[in-house]
Amino acid sequence: MSVLNEVLEANKGYAKEFGDKANLAMPPARHFAILTCMDARLDPAKYAGLSEGDAHVIRNAGGRASDDAIRSLVISYKLLGTKEWFVIHHTNCGMEFFNNDLMSNLLASSLETAELGAAGFKDVGQGPGSSEGKYINWLTIPDQASSVLEDVTRIKSHSLVPSSIPVYGYIYDVATGSLIEVPEATKVGQSR
Repeated sequence: MSVLNEVLEANKGYAKEFGDKANLAMPPARHFAILTCMDARLDPAKYAGLSEGDAHVIRNAGGRASDDAIRSLVISYKLLGTKEWFVIHHTNCGMEFFNNDLMSNLLASSLETAELGAAGFKDVGQGPGSSEGKYINWLTIPDQASSVLEDVTRIKSHSLVPSSIPVYGYIYDVATGSLIEVPEATKVGQSR
């Protein structure tokens, strides 16, 4: 069953109450950006106290500092004036439950949705699959604090990122809603 009608109905209500949001400026009013996971349990507007127009929120699987995420952060700074960035991963992330080899093997077996059980992900599809998955680095997460540190380090050392931009490293706890600092990441992310 499609959620298309639900989304379109919700949009009608939103558009009806849109008010003066058409007057929001393109640059984020609070001059910061968040790189975080696409997990549906995370609502950056709520956990970071955002209103529309406040900040850029860049989301991908795991909240990882992929080339595309860095591209977005650089645009955020260079063209739209953000001055501070956050990398926020989270507990109980799906990216912790597999590695590149497993994902490649699952895709080679079939392109249907895999099943997560006590022993991890397993393919339940009928195939055919594709071997193309072996050419992608899925940026999985063996350890949350280490991955936050890795991403902050990658961002800070990127040749297109000015040393003046501080990058803060946090883990969002899905059980409590709290942001937990990764001190090593924030230390690496200090502006110079």
